[in-house]
Amino acid sequence: MAQASPNTPNILLRLWRNEGSRGVIIQIITMVVLFALLAAIARNVVVNLAEVGKEFSFSFLTWPAAYDIGFSPFIEYTNQSTHLRAAVVGLLNTLLVAVCGCALASVLGFMLGIMRLSRNWLVSRISYVFVEFMRNVPVLIHILAFYALVVTLLPPVKKAIDVGAGAFFLSNRGFYTPSPVFEPGAGMVGIAIIIAIVIAVIFRRWAKQAQDQTGKAYPVFWISTAIVIALPGIVFLAAGMPLSWDVPVLKGFNFKGGMAIKPEFLALCLALSYYTACFIAEIVRAGILAVSHGQTEAAHALGLQNNRTLQLVIIPQALRVIVPPLCSQYLNLTKNSSLAIAIGYMDITATLGGISLMQTGKEMETMIIVMGVYLVISLTISSFMNWFNQRIKLTER
Repeated sequence: MAQASPNTPNILLRLWRNEGSRGVIIQIITMVVLFALLAAIARNVVVNLAEVGKEFSFSFLTWPAAYDIGFSPFIEYTNQSTHLRAAVVGLLNTLLVAVCGCALASVLGFMLGIMRLSRNWLVSRISYVFVEFMRNVPVLIHILAFYALVVTLLPPVKKAIDVGAGAFFLSNRGFYTPSPVFEPGAGMVGIAIIIAIVIAVIFRRWAKQAQDQTGKAYPVFWISTAIVIALPGIVFLAAGMPLSWDVPVLKGFNFKGGMAIKPEFLALCLALSYYTACFIAEIVRAGILAVSHGQTEAAHALGLQNNRTLQLVIIPQALRVIVPPLCSQYLNLTKNSSLAIAIGYMDITATLGGISLMQTGKEMETMIIVMGVYLVISLTISSFMNWFNQRIKLTER
């Protein structure tokens, strides 16, 4: 019978006393225990579902959904579509709110943050009151309030407000805009846009290197803008202008043609944007105050005006303080979009985690998918913001 080597205890003892190896051992044990716990939970779920006559399966995604979704701007959907397609529609609606909300909240937040630091007493006080009011009221109340304002204050379709050249209309059923109709040759224009953007990026990097080497500054913004506009414009004209517009026209009790942005989306996007913008405003204000006042004085000594000082000196340095907490606000906005179910906006929570769950009785499966979707979105946002933070961090030489 084989016996253990007498040196084995000594080897194990040395490994345990070594700080690096001890950390690895603890991590391995923790992972094994965690996976064992997850396996036990999964087995328990399957057994309990079997006892009540249910099977843990995702096959329900291929069943007909049998319910309508009023807002599906990206893909076709009918009540004969599957639960999987309904989930995809909900996912796209969630991403639409997240992207639009983060963009609008960033713009509003930076504006409010700068206004809070204004020397104009009235501007500073108004922005202060607005920020404090919005931050200290629950986001769900804001969503319901914005939805009530959109539905009650805007006129019915018959009396829709013409907000632009007989092509843009606003009513309590939403915002109606012309929709683009792409014709043969439009793909070439899209390729030209991509090529123009790549050329503009390459030119910007070259101009920066040239300025570092020679000190000569180039009009990067204007040249890049000209490239992005001129190249696609030439291709667009050469292809015979392969683009037309489908303008909404009032027929009967509703508009026909064009594209309708539903009031639920407007209310949700505005509520989340204004609410999150107030938190971003405080982050921006703190970031600007974190920059030494000597930087401002030095910029003024060089003859820079206040707006140029803010643009070229203060904001680039403040971003290093702003970006990390800004990531948290983007994550909060994305996850708060799950409250859309309160006003009937069909996001992933309302479709798969709501109606599909009630129709199929697949509570565990639907919740696992919904949680996985939000996890992937959150990790994607976090990864992008970490990459951006690395790009703008101060590099020491």
